[in-house]
Amino acid sequence: MNRTRHKPEAPTGRPIAPAAPVAVPDVRPGQSVELLKELHILTRDGKLNQDSRRKLKQVYHLYNFIEPLLEEVMAARGDLTLADHGAGKSYLGFILYDLFLKSRQGGHIYGIETREELVARSRELAGRLGFGRMSFLNLSVEESIRSAELPERIDIVTALHACNTATDDAIRFALEKHARFIVLVPCCQAEVAATLRKHKNESFGRTPLSELWRHPIHTREFGSQITNVLRCLLLESHGYQLTVTELVGWEHSMKNELIIARATGQRRGNARERLESILAELNLQDLRERFIY
Repeated sequence: MNRTRHKPEAPTGRPIAPAAPVAVPDVRPGQSVELLKELHILTRDGKLNQDSRRKLKQVYHLYNFIEPLLEEVMAARGDLTLADHGAGKSYLGFILYDLFLKSRQGGHIYGIETREELVARSRELAGRLGFGRMSFLNLSVEESIRSAELPERIDIVTALHACNTATDDAIRFALEKHARFIVLVPCCQAEVAATLRKHKNESFGRTPLSELWRHPIHTREFGSQITNVLRCLLLESHGYQLTVTELVGWEHSMKNELIIARATGQRRGNARERLESILAELNLQDLRERFIY
């Protein structure tokens, strides 16, 4: 019996040509479908559901903020370095590489993460996708500042939903590396709230402003708000100009504040003084070393 397999034929008798890649609605042309599956933005069969479509829009919205910064650095230097601090699974770094660097000759993205298993996973995925100008480093903040695996200067530092003090660590790294731009989406700002709670009774006799954090829910929310205010003053005291805005609609995420800092070299004259005053007024002197340096 002849078991030779034949290609299926069209009615004309000619072999059917391989199907052309099917464009997925809402996905930008040229974007890696395999990457979007890995990020769980596309389903295994390459489709978008309602939840993943919303997630994709959020990703593109953040990219729209960062893309002009990438373009500006590329135009000025013909190259760029970007470090994603507290990178986790490096979703942001992969998206930036896929949408911006993949089609260019220059540029390098570094993902810095303390969890070794996530670093290993990111290295494997970058190798599989052929993203050769991505490096993933299993380093702490102190180690990343001094590591020979990173260049002396980093053009752009990002920290997306880096939890609690990890955002402050990213800021410190960026200042040490003289970053031209810093892009932050803070998350879980618990340290200031804990300090407010610790000194609550003392604060009641010190300032009527303590009413702002008397109730536990207000302690949490006010602590989150004042954390980002202190971060902004810190950056302004180091010569950065800030844009503070919403990342996406509040219906998508309560951790929604986007801080973009541009180095100008012009320090806001009263930023340090205001920082000192706020820490004293709110009884937060325990945190002075974190926000004033």
